[in-house]
Amino acid sequence: MTATARPMLLNDFDAAASRKRCMGFRRRILDVSQTVTALHIAPAFSCMEIADTVYNGLMQRKDDGSSDDVFLMSKGHGCMAQYAILEYLGVLANGELDRYCTAHGELGAHPDYGVPGIEASTGSLGHGLAMAVGMAIAERNKKSGATVYAILSDGEIQEGSTWEAIMMASSLGLTNLVMLVDNNNFQSLGQTHLTHPSFYPLDDKFRAFQWECETVNGHDAAAIFQAVTSREGKGPFALVCKTTKGKGVSYMEGVPIWHYRSPNPEEYKTALDELTEISG
Repeated sequence: MTATARPMLLNDFDAAASRKRCMGFRRRILDVSQTVTALHIAPAFSCMEIADTVYNGLMQRKDDGSSDDVFLMSKGHGCMAQYAILEYLGVLANGELDRYCTAHGELGAHPDYGVPGIEASTGSLGHGLAMAVGMAIAERNKKSGATVYAILSDGEIQEGSTWEAIMMASSLGLTNLVMLVDNNNFQSLGQTHLTHPSFYPLDDKFRAFQWECETVNGHDAAAIFQAVTSREGKGPFALVCKTTKGKGVSYMEGVPIWHYRSPNPEEYKTALDELTEISG
């Protein structure tokens, strides 16, 4: 029998369960950080609630657990959040995340097409939204009813190719495209509002390109879910998610070096203690 999609209602989404999952995902990533010298831990932590809300709330699941909806981690350096969720969903094989960035594993520092659950190779900033636009066109042409969700970073919004995709998406009336911006106000080693003051206000820029747009706290899963599910749906939708880089671990929050390095054993223990306290 063919599995059928079941629409999710507003009261179906359990925000408390999302908070518990996200703390677990952060702890899982911390565990992996002890096996490699560097991973993009802070940008993964900043988009954790966004990714969880898409996967475990917004994407329509069939009876067999699969979905026709598409998820694209355009900010490829946030892939640890995606990997942790794919492991939780059973898409990645048990133990695969423990082989992250090793010769015996298939998970790299950025997502690679061909890995289970990965729709495209991403991380070259400026490419992701254009691919998402193409996917949304394809799904519309197939009349699949699928929605394409793409998470972008601050850095990507500075790329000209992203704005070309933004203009094309609204010109084509892609009502099945949702862009979620992980607006953590950082780009590698610099704060966006200092290095690129003209970057803001983002929501006005998106609306000027004929996108429907809202702004929310990017660590409030209920707010993310409410904003996306309440959109008018007359065109593409952009959600500006205000986030904190390194969210959940006090010494990582807003500190540039955690874009790259892994915590040492003492720092690891401190982070686990903080996350256990938050989720307890």
